[in-house]
Amino acid sequence: MKYLVVGLVLVLVVLHQDVWNWDNDRLVLGFIPFTLAYHACISIAASVVWLLAATKAWPTNLEGDETSQQPNRAGGDA
Repeated sequence: MKYLVVGLVLVLVVLHQDVWNWDNDRLVLGFIPFTLAYHACISIAASVVWLLAATKAWPTNLEGDETSQQPNRAGGDA
């Protein structure tokens, strides 16, 4: 799953470079510039990829009892 997420991130990086789209004057739904709609779709796709990374590819062994990792500080206030 980790490699799938990395691959999807690389695809998004390549798709984000839209030099071919700079001179496009078309409108989407009659009022949204095509370039803005394109970047909105890229942003939505990036959030879906991040959700996939956080839920499926994130290591589970990082969460533990954090109090056991802190040194025992016996005594009064510092």
